[in-house]
Amino acid sequence: MLTLEQKGDFIKFIGTAGARFVVSRQLRASGGLWFALGGEKILIDPGPGSLVKCLSSRPKMDPAGLNGIILTHRHLDHSNDVNVMIEAMSNGGNNKGGFLYGPKDAFSGSDPVVQRYVRSFLGEEDYLEAGKQIKRSSFILKTPVRHKHPVETYGLQFFLPYGNISLIADTAYFPELIEHYRGADILIINVVIYQDNVPKKIYHLNLNQAKELIRGIKPQLTILTHFGLSMLKEKPYLLARTLQEELKTRVVAASDGLTVPLGKSNAES
Repeated sequence: MLTLEQKGDFIKFIGTAGARFVVSRQLRASGGLWFALGGEKILIDPGPGSLVKCLSSRPKMDPAGLNGIILTHRHLDHSNDVNVMIEAMSNGGNNKGGFLYGPKDAFSGSDPVVQRYVRSFLGEEDYLEAGKQIKRSSFILKTPVRHKHPVETYGLQFFLPYGNISLIADTAYFPELIEHYRGADILIINVVIYQDNVPKKIYHLNLNQAKELIRGIKPQLTILTHFGLSMLKEKPYLLARTLQEELKTRVVAASDGLTVPLGKSNAES
């Protein structure tokens, strides 16, 4: 069972903005997620301002220290700074290395977001796909299922000696998400909208759908993030508190700069 005793590993929310209006107005930052896992440092979804936010963070999150970058999908609020972060990670290409994982359409096709010249700076690149498993020295990364989103999109599961950390990235709700992410100790969910009350199809989760996922997956800790305007208007921390009371499990709303220390299993303590 995962605990949150400090052991050097952590998750830091460089930004918690979701959807175009919150991002374009920078009502919340859009820098992505920084994971420190077993000596490896990984940046997930470096959206607009990621480089600036990392360098201005206290303590500073130095991109030159990154081991790799992961894109859940190629939309700009998740990928805008990927090229400059690759340059920063590789010291402008002088220190070739680091990995980049992302969906194939982020690298190629008619509208890629990763520029060809920076790919030469990488030590490793690999495509994400449904059922993919990538083994690294510190963790195993899995992408269990393709999400329902206008572009190729995957959530992430990190399997560590002390637990499973899962990220449900942008997607429309579908019941199979529960089975695919069941077993998560920490569950991070992108919750863009408060209520789905618009006439067109919205390929994002709303709060009630997030509640169904938490109820079915049963994580020890859920962190809500990637908020759109409607979520911000309702004050995410109050919504998280209500969910926690209803579901009798720990739920928090991320804020820009939130750091969650990770810990070792009870068996190791």
